[in-house]
Amino acid sequence: MEQKFEYTYSAKEKSELEKIRKKYTPKTSEESKLEQIKRLDKSVESSAMTKALIVGIIGSLILGVGMCCTMVWTDFFVLGIIVGIIGILVCTLAYPVYKRSLDQKRAVVGAQILKLSDEISGEL
Repeated sequence: MEQKFEYTYSAKEKSELEKIRKKYTPKTSEESKLEQIKRLDKSVESSAMTKALIVGIIGSLILGVGMCCTMVWTDFFVLGIIVGIIGILVCTLAYPVYKRSLDQKRAVVGAQILKLSDEISGEL
């Protein structure tokens, strides 16, 4: 009696296998042009988002102090309203900070991204 071992796997299993294999293969020091473009684009967006989040969190904290002044420490009611309004104003600055930071960073990195994308287009 002859014993045979057969094993077949699906495309889904193959892609999962490739994903695991990719983790263990040694990384090359040179990244592709597409990976460079993705990394540059991600750095532009993440730095702008970080700045906007910092401004928004600071504004929220100031607003919270103003609310405490009006609700908990009732002797500081008027001061609490003023501090709360300042907190709201700081919160509203989060989006303009994001937009300005994004535009500035895009101006700096834009030429490099366009050059890399032109090189990729030329290769295709």
